[in-house]
Amino acid sequence: MAAAARRSCTNNMPISLPFIIASMTCLLFLFPGIDAQSCASYTFSNNQAYASCASLPRLGATLHYNYTAETNTVSVAFRAPLSKAGWVAWGLNPNGTGMVGSQAVVAFQHSNGSLVAYPTLLDSYAPSMAPAEPEELGFPVSDVAAEHIGGKEMVVYATVALPAGKGSKFNHVWQQGSSVVDDVPAAHPTSGDNILSTGTVDFSE
Repeated sequence: MAAAARRSCTNNMPISLPFIIASMTCLLFLFPGIDAQSCASYTFSNNQAYASCASLPRLGATLHYNYTAETNTVSVAFRAPLSKAGWVAWGLNPNGTGMVGSQAVVAFQHSNGSLVAYPTLLDSYAPSMAPAEPEELGFPVSDVAAEHIGGKEMVVYATVALPAGKGSKFNHVWQQGSSVVDDVPAAHPTSGDNILSTGTVDFSE
């Protein structure tokens, strides 16, 4: 597959917009580090630096993180486009591949104008999205905070103590909803990118 992709990048063809787009796609496929360099250029308002980042393939989201192997903890900053209304969330699923069973951090703007961010349990396809008590969590989450930047992007911060005995590679999910009702995130769309926003992340890389 890679060899075929490499040949397609070098075929002779007139220089045109489709050719440029195809060439850029080939470069991203053959050299994934290009994508990492792009998200690494982002500067956070608190001057926090993150050693690793990944531009996620759905919803225009980005994950930045610092992994500490000695304590098996990871500090994350999850970024996603968001206007004033709506909410964003990111979470880990240590035992499955989708939404159900994930433990997430969610952020949105409260009706009083303040930003709200907290851990929540995605225990069904219609979770309560209510704050989870520490004793309800499958793994500890701390330092949860949020920042709304320029009315266009929400950043959620958290420190996660990764589940013991599972290494550094996890299935993760991320999400974006367009409305908050009575200060509770409402259901997200059930089509397109919103049902495809899952993947795998290895925090040691």
